[in-house]
Amino acid sequence: MSANQTQDTKVTIKIPRALYNRLSEIVSGTGFNSVTDFIIYVMRDLASSKAQMDAFENGDQDKLSREEIEAIRKRLKSLGYLS
Repeated sequence: MSANQTQDTKVTIKIPRALYNRLSEIVSGTGFNSVTDFIIYVMRDLASSKAQMDAFENGDQDKLSREEIEAIRKRLKSLGYLS
């Protein structure tokens, strides 16, 4: 993958420094390697929850997308239920 491809797959999000510092304190001593990793985890979790609520409201609660299945697998693996 070239440098241009890497740059095209990520964007910068600005947050207040005070919030970043607070998140840094929260992340310290956890399994997260950085504040960025923590923020990505939280945003993916929120996006997944929103998708699940939308599916429930539309009557599609029994159908999971591939992304949702993969997210569940990753969570179970991180919790030690899957290897």
